[in-house]
Amino acid sequence: MPEIKCPNCGTVFTVDKSDYAEIVDQIRNAEFEKALADRLGSALETERAKTQAQEAQMRAAHENELTRIKAELEQVRQEKESEVTRSTASLRVEIESLKGQLQQAKSEKELAVQDEHSKALVAINELQNKLNLADTEREAALASLKLEQNTALEAKNQEITDAKNSLLLLKSDHEIQLRAKDQEIAFYKDLKARMSTKMVGETLEEHCRIEFDRIRMTAFPRAYFEKDNDAKTGSKGDFIFKDFTDDGIPFISIMFEMKNEMETTATKHRNEDFFKELDKDRREKGCEYAVLVSMLEADNDLYNAGIVDVSYRYEKMYVVRPQCFLAIITLLRNAA
Repeated sequence: MPEIKCPNCGTVFTVDKSDYAEIVDQIRNAEFEKALADRLGSALETERAKTQAQEAQMRAAHENELTRIKAELEQVRQEKESEVTRSTASLRVEIESLKGQLQQAKSEKELAVQDEHSKALVAINELQNKLNLADTEREAALASLKLEQNTALEAKNQEITDAKNSLLLLKSDHEIQLRAKDQEIAFYKDLKARMSTKMVGETLEEHCRIEFDRIRMTAFPRAYFEKDNDAKTGSKGDFIFKDFTDDGIPFISIMFEMKNEMETTATKHRNEDFFKELDKDRREKGCEYAVLVSMLEADNDLYNAGIVDVSYRYEKMYVVRPQCFLAIITLLRNAA
């Protein structure tokens, strides 16, 4: 077995092969690591010295460049100062010259300026007077224009109000006509079925009275509509309509005659059979218009079309069906 002697104490040890090999490996590894550490330390020191040398070289180059730039800047500054000094001296000479010229010109201009100032004051006063006059005229024109605009606006507003009132009146008239037509149709269907020949005319008169009274206070608050009971002249109509102004002055009058007959009546009358008597009643009672409210000639397309003007036969005379009774009053009244 191998023997190993301690180098310190001289003692000899006996070890087997495996222990010996392990001891040899430890010695080799320790020597290798020491050699590696020494080599790495030397390399790091060499690299550090190289880096420091490069840094010193770069600092020296930078300082040299900075010194050169400072020198160039100082040279430029000195050149600029010299140039400014020369320019300043030249400008001072020029300024002094200009001051002299300005003073001379100022002296020469003072008298001219005073004269021009006086003229300018006169011109300013004249312009101010013209401006004041123009302002006065403008204000007057604006006031006149405003008055005209207000007048036109009031007229336009009145026109709009009148148009609205006319439209409302036309709408009311139309509604009255439609309502009257519907009522007349229902009324006469029942009327023909149950009334005698004598009662037909009286019932038509009563119907017209009721229809008028229904809208009297709405459409004709100052109107008069009553039976014609004055027979002093020998004849009379059925109703007289009159309307008055706010001052109580009559401005329209209508003589009404109501005519109807049953389908079973043997004698059939025509509307024109009553024109002459109606015209006579109108004239004797001093009425302006005459209106025959008629159910006669039920199949006549002329009379069934609406309001029929028969003034070509008798002056200011009209024939209407009962459904147009209120419409003819409204039409003639609005035209008066």
